[in-house]
Amino acid sequence: MTKKGNLTATVVLAWLAWRMFGREVAPKASGPQERPAGPQGRTVVAGRQEFFVREAGPEDAPPLVLLHGWLYDGHATWHRVLPLLTASHRVYVIDLRNHGKSDRIRDRFEIADAADDVARVLDVLGLGAVPVAGYSMGGMVAQELALRHPGRVTRLVLAATAAYPVPRPRTVTVPLFVLGRALGRIDRTLLPRIAHRYLLLTKVIPREHSAWLWQVLLDRDTDLYYEGGFAILRFDARDRVGAITIPTLCIVPTEDQLIPARQQYDTAERIGGSALVEIVGARHEAVLSHSDDIAKAILEFV
Repeated sequence: MTKKGNLTATVVLAWLAWRMFGREVAPKASGPQERPAGPQGRTVVAGRQEFFVREAGPEDAPPLVLLHGWLYDGHATWHRVLPLLTASHRVYVIDLRNHGKSDRIRDRFEIADAADDVARVLDVLGLGAVPVAGYSMGGMVAQELALRHPGRVTRLVLAATAAYPVPRPRTVTVPLFVLGRALGRIDRTLLPRIAHRYLLLTKVIPREHSAWLWQVLLDRDTDLYYEGGFAILRFDARDRVGAITIPTLCIVPTEDQLIPARQQYDTAERIGGSALVEIVGARHEAVLSHSDDIAKAILEFV
């Protein structure tokens, strides 16, 4: 073995030993730390599982349901948008299966299964037909909700999402996800550490929320997290979204690095008569970096 090969092997073995025997070390948080404001929630039993729901806004105001993305729970995804909506709406933020404080359901699932979960939660909450806004993975769930449970959604908002979100060849994406899951099994802090650093360096999350963000990113089961990722990879509703006839708004961050804007524009075209709002220059984390724009678009539409 060459010197370079010996060095690589030594580094890998040292990392494995550190993860097996070392303690878990959180990134250092500088300055006073606080948790972003957000409503308290409650669990509801829907079917055989429990789901966590946050509610905010006047009880007699029109309802609005928010569905979060893959990386975060409902509070982390929507905490900047939510206060801008609650003056005029009773907002319900649902933690999807395997996220946040909802049940971990140890099985393979599809986006359609998560949509059925949401429909059951709406039943328990006593909500009939409601406007639904979904962000990223939540937008995929919202599409399935509108398709599988017609009459439950009155207006549909799809933000940073698409009917076919991952256009890259599966020969590339699947091995990357398998590798990510394997690394997560060895060191559950590795990928959260990368996301934590990115969100702080780009100032999407302020330094005073660093400790909170770290806990949010770690609060997940690695295998179930990637079950969600594989469900996203399998999701393809291009041949079905044309059947959505309810008023629909597509919010497109034009520089989205995770779900290409072209896929989002294509989805808007496939849903006949859909409205379109572009957030020029925004990336996938627009729900955090451009929360005013997203809240304005939702309020004007619903």
